Amino acid sequence: ARVDVPFTYIHCAIDDYIPFCEYFIIPYLLWFVYVFATLALLFFDLKHLENYYQTIATLIIGMTASLLIYTLFPNAQNMRPTQFTHDNIFTQVISMLYATDTDTNVLPSIHVFNSLAACIAIAQSEQLKKHPVISNGAYILAGLIILATMFLKQHSVIDVMGAVLMAYTLYQFV
Repeated sequence: ARVDVPFTYIHCAIDDYIPFCEYFIIPYLLWFVYVFATLALLFFDLKHLENYYQTIATLIIGMTASLLIYTLFPNAQNMRPTQFTHDNIFTQVISMLYATDTDTNVLPSIHVFNSLAACIAIAQSEQLKKHPVISNGAYILAGLIILATMFLKQHSVIDVMGAVLMAYTLYQFV
């Protein structure tokens, strides 16, 4: 984490009503598989590669824009629990996550942005529309990933809203 700049702490009142829930580590970590699987499915839809390229471009531009925002507007959050009520495999994995992923660079949430960009791509895929189990499962997983960012206290509702705005805006222009 950068220590040479003052951070703006991101928080809103709604965040205080969202409880910490360690079980959300499962969809949070499935994000890696979700984004990769989405890109793989789009890549192998050879008749509609434009959707793949549009998704890749959206992801690259969005993540680059996020890094630019983090640089120009250093931000952080301080909502993480200092101790866990339970000691189980879920909280142990979260402890490792917290140790490796600082609570800085939170607005917008890249987890949420990438999940939504993948969701939009799936919704636009002619091939995946033929497989409602896959597409509906992907939408549900994306929703759980987005919720996980808040239930694990990785992101504020504000971070999520910023990512939603960025994902839908960028996808229109790419």
